[in-house]
Amino acid sequence: MKLHRVPAAATVALVLSVTATACLGEGDQGSGSHAGETIRIGIKFDQPGLGLKEPGGEFSGFDVDVATYVAKELGYEPDQIEFVETKSADRENALSRGDVKFIAATYSITDERKEKVDFAGPYLLAHQDLLVKAGSDIESGSDLDGGKLCSVAGSTSAQNVKKNIAPKAQLEEYTSYSECLVGLQSGAVDAVTTDDSILAGFAAQKQYKDQFELVGLKLSNENYGIGLKKGDTATLEAVNKALQKMVRDGSWGEAVKGNLGLTYQYEPAPRIGVVKE
Repeated sequence: MKLHRVPAAATVALVLSVTATACLGEGDQGSGSHAGETIRIGIKFDQPGLGLKEPGGEFSGFDVDVATYVAKELGYEPDQIEFVETKSADRENALSRGDVKFIAATYSITDERKEKVDFAGPYLLAHQDLLVKAGSDIESGSDLDGGKLCSVAGSTSAQNVKKNIAPKAQLEEYTSYSECLVGLQSGAVDAVTTDDSILAGFAAQKQYKDQFELVGLKLSNENYGIGLKKGDTATLEAVNKALQKMVRDGSWGEAVKGNLGLTYQYEPAPRIGVVKE
């Protein structure tokens, strides 16, 4: 497995000796330095366990917790945060337009995206996987041959499984992962595929308690980063320092387990600035 280093600006915060009181970058001197201001942060609104807008208007999920922690280190209290729904197809545009200060929304770091935005992190290493019913006899991708595989329409994850793992699987494309889980629960499909973090978040919902399990295939490496406007070096360095601190003080681990379920076999926190390919 190759390790790919992100640009040098993203690695400044690697030094572990940086203390919690270190400068957070010009204009970001810690809690209280942005009194009266609001910070707009892009997240997903429809991913349980990661970025979800609750019926009452509250926000929950691992990405939400990471974003809130980072904003706090930048000098913003929770009531100064405005979460903005940022769909996958609009993330780069939202940053370039200045609609949001940064994005924490299962945003995988790729070479193509790095041409348009800068990335802090990575802050989570996820993998493409299969979600099946608890006790299922599907233990590998090949066990899915002849079965029904669900993913959202246009998903590259589903095509990856069908092309490389289970060519005889019948692909069922739904409009959302929520629909896929309903299908898995009823037996209409045999497995659901996307990032394991996304699957774990859906499966951790109360209505699905103990009904599903991840197979653990690790079909890809998805390095989630915090996206920032290209060239915003000061904020990039400050966000990396905040992520480093979040891991050191234990908040990162608590957020993973609290949002994605105690059974989710998550990877250790990745090193800031190093992307696994």
